[in-house]
Amino acid sequence: MLDIRLIVDHPDQVRRALERRGSDISIDPVLEAHARRRELLQEIEALRAQVNRVGPQIGALMKEGRKDEATALRAEAGQASKRLKGLDPELSAVEEQIHELLLGFPNVVSDEAPDGGEEDARTERTWGEPRDFDFVPRDHAELGKVLGILDLERAAKIAGSRFSVMLGAGAALTRALKDYMIDLHTREHGYTEVLTPFLCNTDAFLGTGQLPKFAEDLFRIQDPDRFWLIPTAEVPVTNLHAGEILEADEVEKAYVAYTPCFRSEAGAAGKDTRGIMRQHQFDKVELVRVTTPDRGRAVLDELTGHAEKILQLLELPHRVVTLASRDIGFGSHLTFDIEVWLPADAEGGRYREISSCSLYTDFQARRMNLRYRPEPKGKPRFCHTLNGSGVAIGRCIIAILENYQQDDGSVVVPEVLRDYLKLDVIAPPAR
Repeated sequence: MLDIRLIVDHPDQVRRALERRGSDISIDPVLEAHARRRELLQEIEALRAQVNRVGPQIGALMKEGRKDEATALRAEAGQASKRLKGLDPELSAVEEQIHELLLGFPNVVSDEAPDGGEEDARTERTWGEPRDFDFVPRDHAELGKVLGILDLERAAKIAGSRFSVMLGAGAALTRALKDYMIDLHTREHGYTEVLTPFLCNTDAFLGTGQLPKFAEDLFRIQDPDRFWLIPTAEVPVTNLHAGEILEADEVEKAYVAYTPCFRSEAGAAGKDTRGIMRQHQFDKVELVRVTTPDRGRAVLDELTGHAEKILQLLELPHRVVTLASRDIGFGSHLTFDIEVWLPADAEGGRYREISSCSLYTDFQARRMNLRYRPEPKGKPRFCHTLNGSGVAIGRCIIAILENYQQDDGSVVVPEVLRDYLKLDVIAPPAR
């Protein structure tokens, strides 16, 4: 949520920020509602002063025996009190209107982000060289079928499209990746592992910015007011400290969580329908950070490096790109996407997103009222929050299958996973 003072005091800056996003949201309704709130507060203050002033005057007049004048003042005070009672609900309605309007505003995009859309993302660095195959590489869907580890047909029978069933070494690979990622992030990167609910209430989704804007992309439990299926662990983990004021020595938080994730993909009709690239249910390891405003940008680099390390140890070629202003997420200030190389994706292969690492500044913290105290008894300030996939397990499986495949259909297991998987090679079943 944007600070109302930013909109009121710097309207041209906010208009420019919205233009960079390609947003057609107008700040005028907010400015008008804020002006009306200011008028109401001024009138309320004047009426309260009038009531407070008249009270002692009435007492003095009664002592002096000037009953008629006291009665007139009492009537005046009564009218002022009646007007005050009528203004309170109007003020509450205006403040609720402002709150609802602010919920619809995206975060201000960093000047570091290039202008433009998806095609304007800026490549920051590339790691590893794509493998030069001496055969035509299969895509992950074909490999999964050849290896007997991926069954999309039976998944469709029990759940519908955009679901998958992982079998044998495929299920084991999912579990191995989860354990490997959690171990690396906790033991080497210093994150605290958390296991959260996979359902959250509406307040939690409002806090991280999924609601109200992205309601159609979510799965909602039948109870209309209580639960939604989480689209990412960002929702429950970032909300762990909602409504709290953290002391200066406890504000730095680093959490890692594995969860299944659920997305309706309402806006993705026809996209990535083959295999497990874009599913209604998928597994992910998420990194969440809470920090101070002066450290937010540095922590973004740190978090991105932690996600990258997974791919480097798996020896998967990848690159890091800075998303452009019209492609960045609703609540993000600055986002680095990590894209892994998929040799069988389109002609000749291409890079595909496997992690988005984002700095939200105080956008989420304002929505969930997450603050910290810079010094003992000092005035609380809003924290800065960050998150990123560390990384998406399904897409990591795609990358491993396609990059490590052999001509006979087998897949070599990356060395760092062999102790977890208890396999060196995933081979097709014997005929």
